[in-house]
Amino acid sequence: MAFRNAVLEGVLERITYANEDNGYTVARVDAGRGGELLTVVGSLLGAQVGESLRMEGSWGSHPQYGRQFTVENYTTVLPATVQGIRRYLGSGLIKGVGPRTAERIVDHFGTATLEVIEADAGKLIEVPGLGPKRTKKIAAAWEEQKAIKEVMIFLQGVGVSTSIAVRIYKKYGDASISVVRNEPYRLASDVWGIGFLTADRIAQSVGIPHDSPERVKAGLQYALSQSTDQGHCYLPEERLISDAVKLLQVGAGLVVDCLGRLAAEEGVVRESVPGEDGRPVTAVYLVPFHRAEISLASQLHRLLRTPEDRLPAFRDVDWDAALGWLAARTGAELAPEQRQAVRLALSEKVAVLTGGPGCGKSFTVRSVVELARAKRAKVVLAAPTGRAAKRLAELTGAEASTVHRLLELKPGGDAAYDRERPLDADLVVVDEASMLDLLLANKLIKAVPPGAHLLLVGDVDQLPSVGAGEVLRDLLAEEGPVPAVRLKRIFRQAQQSGVVTNAHRINSGVQPVTHGLSDFFLFAEDDSEEAGRLTVDVVARRIPAKFGLDPRRDVQVLAPMHRGPAGAGALNGLLQQALTPGRPDLAEKRFGGRVFRVGDKVTQIRNNYEKGACGVFNGTVGVVTALHPDDQRLTVRTDEDEEVDYEFDELDELAHAYAVTIHRSQGSEYPAVVIPVTTGAWMMLQRNLLYTAVTRAKRLVVLVGSRRAIGQAVRTVSAGRRCTALDHRLFGRSAQGDGEQAVPGGDRRRVEGAGC
Repeated sequence: MAFRNAVLEGVLERITYANEDNGYTVARVDAGRGGELLTVVGSLLGAQVGESLRMEGSWGSHPQYGRQFTVENYTTVLPATVQGIRRYLGSGLIKGVGPRTAERIVDHFGTATLEVIEADAGKLIEVPGLGPKRTKKIAAAWEEQKAIKEVMIFLQGVGVSTSIAVRIYKKYGDASISVVRNEPYRLASDVWGIGFLTADRIAQSVGIPHDSPERVKAGLQYALSQSTDQGHCYLPEERLISDAVKLLQVGAGLVVDCLGRLAAEEGVVRESVPGEDGRPVTAVYLVPFHRAEISLASQLHRLLRTPEDRLPAFRDVDWDAALGWLAARTGAELAPEQRQAVRLALSEKVAVLTGGPGCGKSFTVRSVVELARAKRAKVVLAAPTGRAAKRLAELTGAEASTVHRLLELKPGGDAAYDRERPLDADLVVVDEASMLDLLLANKLIKAVPPGAHLLLVGDVDQLPSVGAGEVLRDLLAEEGPVPAVRLKRIFRQAQQSGVVTNAHRINSGVQPVTHGLSDFFLFAEDDSEEAGRLTVDVVARRIPAKFGLDPRRDVQVLAPMHRGPAGAGALNGLLQQALTPGRPDLAEKRFGGRVFRVGDKVTQIRNNYEKGACGVFNGTVGVVTALHPDDQRLTVRTDEDEEVDYEFDELDELAHAYAVTIHRSQGSEYPAVVIPVTTGAWMMLQRNLLYTAVTRAKRLVVLVGSRRAIGQAVRTVSAGRRCTALDHRLFGRSAQGDGEQAVPGGDRRRVEGAGC
């Protein structure tokens, strides 16, 4: 039984749990009842330890936790006692003030401490150990905290989380409340972490009508943005209208009218393109994706048809002699299709090399680079991820970087290198090209100078890019202008690997062999929860004991999905508990439902162009190397060996990476991978998903789960193509960009290697 309309006053002593996504908090409060702490739950948005709270809500009883007070809203009163002020200042409220500094300040000023900071912060210099620089920093942090608090109190009524409120303030400053009240749909495009649904909830609470044209236009753009997250570059108009009607719960007539207005305002682009069946469909694009698709097709045609050649030495080369020299240098002969790939890369301006594991892609790339460097060519090597770039550098013995670093992407996503300022390169080689999405591929191709050669290398049978587009697949479209070689023969040495042979079996729709191999195992378990626990045991105990591999550095769990008992989310919690458990002497930071500790494996989950030397990008993996409670930041050493600092209010950019989804593993390679495959992930189980996971392993694959689920994955071919018109534009029709009219690419050269 609950007692409503109650009021509770007390000092916030401890926050037990706080969900940064929705503001839900479990806390302990001292109500002055002889040291007894009371449990309060609800939205305590922005409340700080040490504050005096006046909370309105209701008393109730939880079957497990007993009597507790549910908070509906609250107001804060600054603490008035020396002990309360010390707790308040030392709680992490102000960057640069930890418990020890707070104690020194309060010892000096006593109950007048907060008044001093508010009215004359310069006096803080009187405190031993606080110089002018630190005093100024504390004063600025206090003012910012006051302003954020005002925004938080305003947003409390619409259920916006603490972390979102901080981001809104950082984006708009003193204009935050005005923007939220008058232009709430701006939040969806301006502030990372706020999508249309959150902006819509805020808009309704401030009185924006349900059928407002601004709401419908924002909803249409959100539906298109969601489709790009699913890999589509556009949506057919009929499908977009249908999706928007369901999302917005308004009439189709209003949606059609607002779509027309949005197109007239150049918020979207409508264009007729061939559909999957060849019939024309009206495609609706978000503007950046339309521009990128047209530009990418145009830039590829520009490279293909330019008369300039920055590798002129290979126009009339004696290939038998060149390849003989190469064999003597490397100690190995190239197979016929590898020889053709080397010739294409060095004689054609753009070429694609594709093939599965064990088919010689790596040795072919090394051969291309060796020959180019022998002719003193300037070779630039890149890959979409830090791990893939490292692998490419080790393979070729030359420097390699991520595509982002190569282009020196700046805040906002603009590149330092583009068509006006191209790379200084004669040959550009990009590995793991299946990961290139439309926007990144466009930036890359723009930066390739006329006459330079571009070689794109990747496995087209893997999952397509996380971002929108299917660039590698579109470049390999039949009768397109880009010459390509597909390697199919598995070399004898690779045939001895269970990892390689099973990858090819899966890709051919055949069940993998899971017994009698030294590098490919199955731990059968039908129950999803038990499969999750077994996965942790395999990683933390069995693999280290049998193979001597480090469970954090050498072993990666790749899950088909994030949710569920055997999903990446649940497994991260279990693996952290097993591999980096909490200890009294180990610093940690709670953020929402997660705990970060020194030694944690983490991954960046959004592109942030302002972090690090040249930005930190979605999928970057690293290890937490330090926690600084006083300065409210932690440090991560990334897989590119860069130390990157994160403020505590930026921790929603990080997720644990003991387990990651298979999609997020693209471009990476690990000594061992453990793959939970359960019927709980039934809708996600597809052939290219399992194939991608298996091909991430260098030495060892362990499947954990049900044979039925594995069979489902092997049998199920990915449903349908993404909505993209790049292959259509590559034929020259509508391939305009940067003021040019593209033309067909002419002769198409295709080489396919012998069967496996």
